[in-house]
Amino acid sequence: MRQRLVAGNWKMHGSLPGNQTLLEAAAATAGRLREAKCVLCVPFPYLAQVQGALMVTRAAWGAQNVSHHPKGAFTGEVSAAMLREFGCTYVIVGHSERRSLYGEDDSTVSLKAAAVLAEGMRPIVCVGETLSQREAGDTEQVIGNQLEAVMDRIGVQGLRKSVVAYEPVWAIGTGRTASPEQAQAVHAFIRSSVAQQSRETADALPILYGGSVKASNAVGLFEMPDIDGGLIGGASLDAAEFSAICLAADHKTVERA
Repeated sequence: MRQRLVAGNWKMHGSLPGNQTLLEAAAATAGRLREAKCVLCVPFPYLAQVQGALMVTRAAWGAQNVSHHPKGAFTGEVSAAMLREFGCTYVIVGHSERRSLYGEDDSTVSLKAAAVLAEGMRPIVCVGETLSQREAGDTEQVIGNQLEAVMDRIGVQGLRKSVVAYEPVWAIGTGRTASPEQAQAVHAFIRSSVAQQSRETADALPILYGGSVKASNAVGLFEMPDIDGGLIGGASLDAAEFSAICLAADHKTVERA
């Protein structure tokens, strides 16, 4: 059975006092989960706080980005080895905002995934298409290219230790919504693409949905056979919403078992 996973991405939000409420709620929620995993991916300055708050709980934590360089004169960058020292077990790479705002291309994303794996952590590799790409009928080509770059770099063995997150960029903060069936179609494509190299890897690969998941739509999404959880943005900043999403993923895990 594939690992069910709900990863909160705080993006550039947070404060030391405000974080405490979210961390306490995440710890309590993680303690209620039977099979699913709860993860918080937070801004770099809060990793020490998160490590201290969650290290004796069942919740995991990670970062939102990483440099592909191991060390050197790269002012402002953070290496995978540094993240590992703060107990990170997951690192988001290739998020749509990193691709669109900071020009990260498929090659850079693949290098970052390799750097994360080299330090014994799991990359959450983000893939997805924009509205113009979807309307042009290029969804599968775009996502196929993004996946291929990563698989070429880390191989099947590396992918077995990774997570993939599908972000329909056109459905994030635009008012447009991807139906569970639309999301499932792309998740199924991702799994079938991986299966061309290894059916075993494809069957075990957690694929998360990252298109504005909320408590109100989580159950419908998680009912889909190839959706194994969510990469949660804004809703991860609301303790009750995030808890409900995690519990929805866990409920579907137990049902499938």
